[in-house]
Amino acid sequence: MSHTLGLRQAQKQKTRQALLDAALELLEGQSLSSLGLREVTRAVGVAPTAFYRHFRSTEDLGVALVDQALGSLHPMIRSIVSTTGDSEERIARAVELIADHVDAYPSHVRFIARERHGGVRPVREAIHDELARFAEEVGTALATDPQAEGWSDDDLRMLAELYVDQMLVTASLFLEALQGPEEERRHVTGLAVRRLRLISIGRAHWLD
Repeated sequence: MSHTLGLRQAQKQKTRQALLDAALELLEGQSLSSLGLREVTRAVGVAPTAFYRHFRSTEDLGVALVDQALGSLHPMIRSIVSTTGDSEERIARAVELIADHVDAYPSHVRFIARERHGGVRPVREAIHDELARFAEEVGTALATDPQAEGWSDDDLRMLAELYVDQMLVTASLFLEALQGPEEERRHVTGLAVRRLRLISIGRAHWLD
């Protein structure tokens, strides 16, 4: 009996993931607010009623996509905040990690970039909440840096949010350059390095 339940659960999870994958592919060319559940179920090859065994609505599916898309960002952010070396080495490593992430998860980056300010409120709020958690994670790491001595909690949080915002902007720029010439990618790399350098210089002199 437990074996049968295990097989059913595995099949259910497989169908759920197939719906998420199909939705993400369909969202390559449209926003979530225009996505219909029949489009998604047709792409997977299941009846529309099967959709409701996994999600309450397309909004619910969108929130699940946020969890999946931003969940893939956690390892990258952990790697960035744990990078050692001087400021220039850390900036170069951060930009490299962002570029690699975009290469590996372009659909995730495109979905977040489009829906962060999109028309589906629960999805916008889910993205906002996840980014706030990222900022908290980055802020906690920044607080352990000797350079943070004397900083208030509010200022550390502001700095963390600046870094997270810049990561997302850089990811979006790399996404736009994904199919472009190598020169465009080098331009994005140089721009990202300069922007992070500017934040780093401001950080060094904030308490002056």
